Amino acid sequence: MSAGAGLPQGSPQGSPQESPRGAHQGSPQASTSEPQRTLNLGLIGAGNISGQYLQTLNRLEDLNLVAVADLDLDRAREVAATGGAEGVSVDELLAAPEVDAVINLTIPRAHAETSLAAIAAGKGVYVEKPFAATVAEGQQMLAAAEAAGVVMGSAPDTVLGTGVQTARAAVDAGQIGTPMSAVATMVTSGHESWHPNPDFYYQPGGGPLLDMGPYYVTSLVTLLGPVTSVIGASSALRTEREIGSGPRAGEKLSVSTPSHITGALIHESGAISTLVMSFDGTASQAPPIEVHGTEGSMAVPDPNHFAGDVQITHDRGPWQSLETAGGYVQAARGYGLADLFWSGAFDGDPTLGRAQGALGLHVLEVMAGVLSAAETGASVTISSRADRPSAVPLDPR
Repeated sequence: MSAGAGLPQGSPQGSPQESPRGAHQGSPQASTSEPQRTLNLGLIGAGNISGQYLQTLNRLEDLNLVAVADLDLDRAREVAATGGAEGVSVDELLAAPEVDAVINLTIPRAHAETSLAAIAAGKGVYVEKPFAATVAEGQQMLAAAEAAGVVMGSAPDTVLGTGVQTARAAVDAGQIGTPMSAVATMVTSGHESWHPNPDFYYQPGGGPLLDMGPYYVTSLVTLLGPVTSVIGASSALRTEREIGSGPRAGEKLSVSTPSHITGALIHESGAISTLVMSFDGTASQAPPIEVHGTEGSMAVPDPNHFAGDVQITHDRGPWQSLETAGGYVQAARGYGLADLFWSGAFDGDPTLGRAQGALGLHVLEVMAGVLSAAETGASVTISSRADRPSAVPLDPR
């Protein structure tokens, strides 16, 4: 389907049009006697991550990509062609009445500007992580969406897969008793070894926490609930990095943001999570996330992935793998938006669905709080609140 002036007129925000294509694969709610509704989407930001989103959009028939925009129009057209859409300018996409919602895949410092423009155009928004470049911008985005009555969703959506959701099912079933603490660990040597332009990762707004932390913090909130306060410590002992690949290989980079961060998150439930995010090591054998309760401990798979083995132990016994017990089985990038649609967020109540902007803002404030606490040496109170997202039952989609 094409975009821009030549597109057929579609439905406004909150009233997705009906599709003649029938039920989408794996959707038991759909019926061949009732046309499957679709959500018409515009994607802004045709960078590398867009390819993963397009794989999902091409598979789920109730998510219908109609337009792709980018500052580089040729790149927008190239990406759009892989999704059966039209490459257009950002202004054309925002003006297209048939676009119900915008997938915002721009760079973090453009998240707020792009999201606010889409909201002003009456469109829902689903934004990549982190929610915004600053907490103040995130608050502005969320307030604008609430005032306009449109959906504001946020990545990461990896927590909707079978990995974290199987762990969530175990927690909810009391398999480890009352959760008391968790440890989340991410240690790598940094992205300069493989990324041809890694400058951003070592400048303010980058670093391991803001880059990878959303996956871990979102998972911790999903498992243990929202956070009320944080403390932190950080370092940047390596003041220079060397690009290891691409045309700039051998070029030196200055480091101007912490490359190792440790934080403690105090959850509303009373549980305490310890967070270690580092570009200053090589690797770690620690599970990505461990959750400890009064009756057992649990190892949670990499929250940057949708699936993985969940293990549990009791009474110092052997670790045993749990059967898959929750989550979208086929989950991939973009399922957060799909979950919002399937939950009814576009049917008049934008607060429905799990990948809510309020959660994205809360996670952003937690990370910013850890960085602030590391700089000042003082505990930081988290002012935002986000409901612990409801569990995802095991779903074949």
